[in-house]
Amino acid sequence: MTATTPTQPTAGDTPIGVGPALGTWATAWIGGSLLATPAMIAILGASLGDDLTIPQLAAASAATWAVMIVALVVASRRFGTGDPLADYGATFRPIDLAGIPLGIATQLVLVPALYMPLRGLWPDTFSNEQIEERAQDLANRAGGWLTVLLVLVVVVGAPLVEEFIYRGLLQRSVSGAVGVGFGLVSTSAWFALVHFSPVEYPGLFLAGLVFGGCVAVSGRIGPAILTHAAFNATGLIAVLQSAG
Repeated sequence: MTATTPTQPTAGDTPIGVGPALGTWATAWIGGSLLATPAMIAILGASLGDDLTIPQLAAASAATWAVMIVALVVASRRFGTGDPLADYGATFRPIDLAGIPLGIATQLVLVPALYMPLRGLWPDTFSNEQIEERAQDLANRAGGWLTVLLVLVVVVGAPLVEEFIYRGLLQRSVSGAVGVGFGLVSTSAWFALVHFSPVEYPGLFLAGLVFGGCVAVSGRIGPAILTHAAFNATGLIAVLQSAG
């Protein structure tokens, strides 16, 4: 009798079913984006149509993320093991550091290569100015400690929370129900759509495929978090240098 070695967990190894996962996402998104964010913006004396300052953006983002984190914890307790780190595949290994060059390459090579033919067909729609408009607006308002705050939002907070929600919760659950391929593609598409920036959809979808691919291969969101953080950091550095 020969000993067997443990297999690498797949993206479907999660005790949370697809129905509860979709319900958790909907609750988190409605509570965070449609309720907590407008409430925080109002408390800060601004409105949804305003160009938020970086501190206002950070506060609004924190309010949204708080709701999402609570939803993830509740879902873990009701539908999972009660251990959110285990339920969402949130572990890290040294190999996950490979996500850093992968994120950089995605931002500097893969996404520009994707937009190149699109820019050839629709030069006005997919110009660099249009694609980078939102990021450039934020960079223009940064400086000093505001840059540090912007880095915390873009490079730390967003990758952590988004990977827990979109890859740890949604992709792993959908993959477990209908297959890894469909889970990867559908979650990547949804990740792009909820950013509500059509000119960025192609790049966000591609980035989602890269982040999700890390989860599909490893069964964990550790490498996806580092890849996402490196991707965002590279883009932020580029727009900050442009603004400077």
